[in-house]
Amino acid sequence: MSIPNIWNHRKVADTSAKACEVCYKPSTSVLITPENKDFFYVCPSHLKDRGFCSPIIDHEAVAAKKKKEVDDEFERVKKEYEEKQRKKKEKESKKDDESEKAKEKDAEKKDESKPNSKDKEEEKTPPKPEEEPRVFALQRTFYQQRLDRKRQAEMAKRNQERLRNPNFFPSVPKDLP
Repeated sequence: MSIPNIWNHRKVADTSAKACEVCYKPSTSVLITPENKDFFYVCPSHLKDRGFCSPIIDHEAVAAKKKKEVDDEFERVKKEYEEKQRKKKEKESKKDDESEKAKEKDAEKKDESKPNSKDKEEEKTPPKPEEEPRVFALQRTFYQQRLDRKRQAEMAKRNQERLRNPNFFPSVPKDLP
């Protein structure tokens, strides 16, 4: 019956917002167990509160993400460097001919405008905000409250089933005293 203290953060539609379990304000954030056994609505501000829950961080995934970003940056810088070297070699080889110089200047202007447009595109893309954690562990008291509430719901369900069963009540005595 015990559910693990691992809660996944999910968002629901604005039309499905329900009261936060802590402050009763409408919220679209839901914490749900991995097996979908239990869930409750909670405000995003409570998720940042260390007294309510703490994020479970997958250090391997974070390290892999950082490594990928560094590799991408390395490749980008490497391509820029190779392109500069290529342009430099072209300039040296074509220095002798003046007619080719005019063509070079036109080509350089075109080439320079292209990297500038690439830089502008990179500047237009907004920096990605750091992802909020998606997996949490509730603090001991809040976790115990969830377990108690789940047990009470089960007990109420069992009691309702017992009351519906006619064999649960004692029968009238049939023997004479």
